[in-house]
Amino acid sequence: MSKRLAVLLGAVAMPVVAAPAVAQSTTADPTQAEAADDTDGVADVIVTARRRAENAQKVPAALSVVGGALIDQSYTVNTQGLTTLIPSLNYSSANPRNTAFTIRGLGSSVVAVSQANDGLEPGVGFYVDQVYHARPATAAFDFADLEQVEELRGPQGTLFGKNTTAGALNITTRSPTFTQEGFAELSYGSYNLVQAKGWVSGPITDSIAYRLSAVSTRRDGVIDNIRTGRDTNTLGTQAVRGQLLFKPDDAIQMRVIADFTNFQAYCCGQVYLRTGTSLRAASRQFGGPAGLAAQFGYTPASTNAYDRVTDIDGPLGVDTNEGGVSAITDWNLGFATLTSVSAWRFWNWDAENDRDYTGLPIQSSQHIPSRQDQYSQELRLASNGTGPISYVVGLYGFRQRIVGRPISIYGPAAARYLIGTTTGTNNTAVPANLLDGYGQDGRTDFRSRSYAAFGEVNWRIVPTVTATLGLRYTQEDKDGYYNTTVSGGPATTSAALINARLGVLRPQSYDAHDSDGSLSGRGNIAWQPTENTMAYASYARGFKSGGINMSGLPLDNSNRPVLATAVVRPERNETYEVGIKNTLFDRRLIVNIDGFYTKVHDFQATVVENSLTQTVQLRGYLSNIPEVTVKGIEADVTAVLLPGLSARTNFAYSDGEYSNYPAGPCPLEVQTAATTQCSLTGRRLASLPHFALTAGLDYTRPVGTGAVFVHVDTASRSGYNGDPSLSRFTYIRGYNLTNANIGYRFADGLEVIVWARNLLDADYIQNLTIQAGNSGLILGSPSDPRTIGGTIRFRM
Repeated sequence: MSKRLAVLLGAVAMPVVAAPAVAQSTTADPTQAEAADDTDGVADVIVTARRRAENAQKVPAALSVVGGALIDQSYTVNTQGLTTLIPSLNYSSANPRNTAFTIRGLGSSVVAVSQANDGLEPGVGFYVDQVYHARPATAAFDFADLEQVEELRGPQGTLFGKNTTAGALNITTRSPTFTQEGFAELSYGSYNLVQAKGWVSGPITDSIAYRLSAVSTRRDGVIDNIRTGRDTNTLGTQAVRGQLLFKPDDAIQMRVIADFTNFQAYCCGQVYLRTGTSLRAASRQFGGPAGLAAQFGYTPASTNAYDRVTDIDGPLGVDTNEGGVSAITDWNLGFATLTSVSAWRFWNWDAENDRDYTGLPIQSSQHIPSRQDQYSQELRLASNGTGPISYVVGLYGFRQRIVGRPISIYGPAAARYLIGTTTGTNNTAVPANLLDGYGQDGRTDFRSRSYAAFGEVNWRIVPTVTATLGLRYTQEDKDGYYNTTVSGGPATTSAALINARLGVLRPQSYDAHDSDGSLSGRGNIAWQPTENTMAYASYARGFKSGGINMSGLPLDNSNRPVLATAVVRPERNETYEVGIKNTLFDRRLIVNIDGFYTKVHDFQATVVENSLTQTVQLRGYLSNIPEVTVKGIEADVTAVLLPGLSARTNFAYSDGEYSNYPAGPCPLEVQTAATTQCSLTGRRLASLPHFALTAGLDYTRPVGTGAVFVHVDTASRSGYNGDPSLSRFTYIRGYNLTNANIGYRFADGLEVIVWARNLLDADYIQNLTIQAGNSGLILGSPSDPRTIGGTIRFRM
């Protein structure tokens, strides 16, 4: 017993804190559709969605699972790649910091709730080995050596560490093994893509095993900068993960994990997409004979985004990394298993952007060097056995600090472009160099603390009917400090010119505090009429904590920050769901269907109004809107069609709308010189396609002493609006992305593969941006062109 206590106390006593923990289980090959031999059907998929190892077909909830073998076979190395396999997951990233993903259209989109705002939390929980990652930016890094990914849809919180309203991505890496094994992979492809992956695992002693995993990716840029002659949007990532598994006996084990990921690249630029028009004066719009481009004699490098060329003249580059240490301890007490997960993580960010995205020297530099540290601790007790009552109860603690330094510097073309030739009521002439060298420097400091108690009980009322009730109480406390100063530019005593310059950048300083407690939970009833069919219905009430606006506030008539706008209230989410799961034809066909209806109160979005702020003019700022609703149907089908031939398809239909949004930002086409508000009530929710479909095919056929294998996956999404103002100029058309590979597996484990990413060379826009200043210039991130390459892979 002393040996067990030493292991458990060692985990809890680490100077870190935790996220959810589950005993690691040995699962069937998790490709879901891979048949072991001619008589087998779809392999069982073991998930930990309810904090215990269960067959996915027995879990009464909507979820999608991507196994490690499918991840390897499809060359999925990051969260963006998962969207090709999971239709209800949407991903958007202008750069690693401004990364966001949504489930069923909810969460936090880059355009609607900027992830550069450190005072806000995502609506989709991102967990790796049961540790919550607080900053969505860390989801942009490459994966290394994954066991599987579970996408859990709807509010999570009664079982997961941090409370989230939209859902969670539960990612599990492969655990150390007590048998020696290894894997190595080297790929080369178009644009000088070089990727190396590998892992090795085995015993150190009879009770200690290790695992070491790594991945490195580099690629030339896919956008040509014709001004500098340098390709932009390169890739340069490295990730390493080391693990130790301590297992002194069958009752207790501790898994210690340390990881580090680095991203350095000449990235991330966007290209000209289109020019929109507004009701502003012709001289304040980008296009037209009297427009800003004509005034500077400027012509974009190309007006076809899929030429993938730019002429940006400002500095560009990303230098970011993240890592941490965690300890997961499971102690089988007989009647229950006690789990502790302790973790410390960090994230460093620095990047420079040319935020005007043109060859004009408007903004010469913008970046926000940041550092985040987070600590978490979770203790959980989960019942063992197969009795009529099972339960999970736990405590969770989390705290983080994010320190940032917002920097912006303007160039010689900024005054003409952003202010014009005259300003003020007296039409004071604006010197061309008024903003040259003018800039902002500052400091932000955000701290949050979260504590929760949670539990969930399952009661098998009769052998075929089980009821579930889960509750969670969360207490959140947040503090934010924001301070910026301005300096530079030519000296002037003109009040009109000083005010014009302050209209571009103005110093601000404020402190804010938010404290909130919330009760959330869910109820579920599951009916299993046969061994192979289960139907369920559920209600969940989720809670996404409030935040503090750490990107600056509207100003009052005395040019002071309006503190009433500093705090963003929590979101309250109600989700109703029904579903049915079927395992048919001796496990050769799995068909799962669910329908849902979600209502979100106090949705966090941009608001334009002055009833609270009493500002000089209406201003847009981050706040809450009364209500958003989303409803839809989802289906997952997996089948073994013939010996060695398997297929899968996943479908999602979603209808989301701003059901009550009375004071939103106006679409570009109706904007005037003054900032105005527009009702968006009844309009479609931004960044949510109506339809999304993913499908895949795997075929293996013995040839000689080895086997030939073919893999194809494809994803289609209908069009959607890429900006919350819902302008007709910010609509993103639907697209299809298809990837494929073919290879030969030798008897000794060696594989030789030829692959293609974006096989059909589809052109589509991944995300878009309205240029700052609302000139009408719309920028976009075009899809990567077709990439063809080869891989050599060896398993030991």
